Amino acid sequence: MMQLSALLTNDAVLVELGRRLERHRLESNRTQAEMAEEAGIGRATLQRLERGQSVQSVSLVKVLRALGLLQALDVALPETLELPIAELEREQRRGRQRARARRGGPAAKLAEQAWRWGEEPGEST
Repeated sequence: MMQLSALLTNDAVLVELGRRLERHRLESNRTQAEMAEEAGIGRATLQRLERGQSVQSVSLVKVLRALGLLQALDVALPETLELPIAELEREQRRGRQRARARRGGPAAKLAEQAWRWGEEPGEST
């Protein structure tokens, strides 16, 4: 059995998917005509799919449903991919709060002390 990998071309992946679908159809002891009718697609569409040729994605979904393999998409394409580093970053963001100047605090007191040209900090006239 061929493993799907990022090194395969798109065409090679389609051919392998078609081969696997054909194998599942044969294991369920169905002809192409029977499978196509059950899936609600044309026999020619099923033949193209099994040869690894391009078909509409809805045709693939219909065949997967007819074979009882639609739930396998949950494994292949999980709703979200939780990476530990992403969870850690979310936790850190939740714990942080923006610092804000308080009214009447040190920043306000500094603002009250008007600075004038020629004055050094801490000197008053």
